[in-house]
Amino acid sequence: MQVPIKQIPLGQILFIDIETVPAIPVYEELPENFKKHWERKSSFFRSPTESAADVYQRAGIYAEFGRIICISAGIMVERDNVKQFRLKSFYGDDEKQLLTEFSSMLGGFKLKGDKYFCGHNIKEFDIPYISRRMLVNRIPLPEMLDNQAKKPWDVKLIDTMELWKFGDYKNYTSLELLANLFGIPTPKDDIDGSMVAEVFYVEKNIDRIVTYCEKDVLTVAQLLLSYMLMPLIDEKNIIKA
Repeated sequence: MQVPIKQIPLGQILFIDIETVPAIPVYEELPENFKKHWERKSSFFRSPTESAADVYQRAGIYAEFGRIICISAGIMVERDNVKQFRLKSFYGDDEKQLLTEFSSMLGGFKLKGDKYFCGHNIKEFDIPYISRRMLVNRIPLPEMLDNQAKKPWDVKLIDTMELWKFGDYKNYTSLELLANLFGIPTPKDDIDGSMVAEVFYVEKNIDRIVTYCEKDVLTVAQLLLSYMLMPLIDEKNIIKA
């Protein structure tokens, strides 16, 4: 059975967020067979007046048409009765390399007891996306990600969006909205998800994207603490690797 959130030691939780972009920068450069697939895929959400090319900026949210350019991860640690949050990011133009490095980090994440991932909409987006892109890049799934044969209660995922539903079937509730609701500094003070591809391909400013991704990870951690009625992490106790 599932363990209540309050019974999970905070140090056993790895907070993550990913940033993705279309694998091919512009629609016109897509191979013809992938244009056909995108035509079919996009038909489910584009309006009658839009073409497949018009909505290609959304390709990055699908693992079949996108790729990962940044994974940020954070963990809480106690030092002298002070809660610290340690951040590390894996990023760059070489997706296979950053995924390999992230996988290696997961392999070294050895703690007593169960280990958990935590993120916002992590069950439907981040974890499936990372897993699919690892397979595309022929990277073996680390044990923490290999959920295919596990029973539902053995899958160690904490989804802050799902927790907010309290069992109902509300539509997507954004991290930004919940951050504002709980008085957490918003991560959307520079760019948002719709701008990531342009910042990456046009501005070529990966550092800006990494900062944005790390802010999301920290906000997720602060949101979980808010759900647990615990004090937030002080900014001076945030440590970047």
